[in-house]
Amino acid sequence: MTESLEPGAAAPDFDLPTDGGGRVSLTGLKGRKVVLYFYPKDDTTGCTAEAIAFNGLREKFKAAGAVLLGVSPDSPKSHDKFKKKHGLEFALAADEPKSMLEAYGVWQEKSMYGRKYMGVERTTFLIGADGRVARVWRKVKVPGHAEEVLAAARAI
Repeated sequence: MTESLEPGAAAPDFDLPTDGGGRVSLTGLKGRKVVLYFYPKDDTTGCTAEAIAFNGLREKFKAAGAVLLGVSPDSPKSHDKFKKKHGLEFALAADEPKSMLEAYGVWQEKSMYGRKYMGVERTTFLIGADGRVARVWRKVKVPGHAEEVLAAARAI
């Protein structure tokens, strides 16, 4: 499904639980730009660095009219701990059944030390206020990524 989710495609709707006992859906964010970033696991080195980078720019994203949303297969309880530990001030959605991860094509076979397993490919989608995918970053390298996404969010 990954191939079909390119710029211009309608972003798949979702309705997921978030940290703090909330819920978030794409329908509920309609009319706003959404930075949807998928990451493998709470409180791991790369994911923490990425979350802190986005968090540090959250006011600038807000000024650009964009909502930040992190998504991983971790539980809402795990997200609560992760947010508290690192002072994160944006929503983290929990996709434990992995249905959204699959809809966005980021739940993929990965390989580490010759062992194959299923996991989240670090990917960011910028969704326009019209609900369409404006930009996609696959196999994200964390350094400088949040700044690059911010520049793109300002441009749409």
